[in-house]
Amino acid sequence: MTNPIATHLEKTFSSHLDDLKKLIRIPSVSFPDFDHKLLDVSAEAVAELLTRRGLKNVEILRIPDTFPYVYGEYIQDPKLPTLLLYAHHDVQPPGREDVWQTLPFEPTEKEGPGGLRLYARGSADDKAGIIVHTAAISSFLETTGKLPVNVKVLIEGEEEIGSEHLTEFLKRYCEKIRADVIVLTDTANYDCGVPSLTIGLRGLVGLDIEVRSLNKTIHSGMWGGPIPDPVVALSKILADMIDENGDIAIPEIKKLIPPVPASVDAALKTLPFDETLFREQSGMVNGAKLFNNNPSALARLWFTPSLSVNAIQASSRKQAGNIINDAAWARLTIRVAPGMDAEAVCKALRSYIESRVPWGLELSLEQEPCVNPWQTKPDAPENRKAFAAADAALQKGYGVKPIHMGCGATIPFVKPFVEVLEGAPALLVGVEDPYTNAHGENESLLISDLKKACLSQVYLFEEIGKSFAD
Repeated sequence: MTNPIATHLEKTFSSHLDDLKKLIRIPSVSFPDFDHKLLDVSAEAVAELLTRRGLKNVEILRIPDTFPYVYGEYIQDPKLPTLLLYAHHDVQPPGREDVWQTLPFEPTEKEGPGGLRLYARGSADDKAGIIVHTAAISSFLETTGKLPVNVKVLIEGEEEIGSEHLTEFLKRYCEKIRADVIVLTDTANYDCGVPSLTIGLRGLVGLDIEVRSLNKTIHSGMWGGPIPDPVVALSKILADMIDENGDIAIPEIKKLIPPVPASVDAALKTLPFDETLFREQSGMVNGAKLFNNNPSALARLWFTPSLSVNAIQASSRKQAGNIINDAAWARLTIRVAPGMDAEAVCKALRSYIESRVPWGLELSLEQEPCVNPWQTKPDAPENRKAFAAADAALQKGYGVKPIHMGCGATIPFVKPFVEVLEGAPALLVGVEDPYTNAHGENESLLISDLKKACLSQVYLFEEIGKSFAD
């Protein structure tokens, strides 16, 4: 039987794609040293979109010292279940513009992996999430004039810089956003055309480390030999953090790592995994070793911790003279697995670094706020209805059975939302895929998957309306 709301969405999809392009053209970068007035412009554009697509009581919400949120709602009947629909309108910096194949803030349609894609910063992360919500809402209102659920839409403005003020925001506006189910549209699908619900997120620990041996840079010929090199010192500290199998080798952190549950390991083994495709999607060079045993690559991605050196600096390629550098700096992050405590991991990391500095050099450590991991259980009594509805909706929208997966990334806002809304089921969906390259150059969105995600949202409203009425 044809669904008139879905049919209408398919006929009008190009207008929703135009909405996305309009939002993308606003460079709403929330990082320091960018024009933050554009976050206000972006918020106003989102508010205009929500209003135009039928939402009521649309307003820009502010708290001190951060960027604007946008809120809108459509409350039809207090007896209906209420969904809180989340996305964010701020984006990452463009990165290296010479690496982009298109202009980063000019949405461009071109063929790519999976079919026709939309290339631009924010195309998938996360301005597409806004469109998933508005397309579904307007499709109901333009056909039947009503929704099968109540909706509250919240679009954040500081997600890409860690949602630092989110807890304060939620405390102030908790009653306004109270809902029965949360739909957070900011995650990825397992593959192009394969819908997914994310059920676990890793946390994040970030630390800047600087090792100093001199108060100035000096000539390596005149002084080299008796004076310790801070770059070598830093390299020694970093090299011992990871073992030959790619695992974190810091003893006190190893003690904090929980084993991957047997049920999770068994579920991961049922997922399709092609090592050749994985290497291609990630961009691994030929000959590079893939850590895919005990645990497997997917378990490593989603349910075990990982350590990365995000940046390292002493001199530069351009100015690499014959010198001994005065200091060496690196930024480290650890993705904290579900079941671990981020603060404990950070404490262990700091202690390890402090104990490993050679030759009496000066050490400086600067810590970022820790973010704990998050995990949910779809079969828990309080979650069953919501996840069953989401599974059914995604299968209708994509025509493929959805996958429950973890995510190796960190999304700081999920746990605060769940806590403030007193354990409301959280459904994490999105439109990214392994080729999206979110946060990197040439970010893109598979346009056919955006349409399927919008259709799935239509079906989700219907499924939630039915299941919560039973």
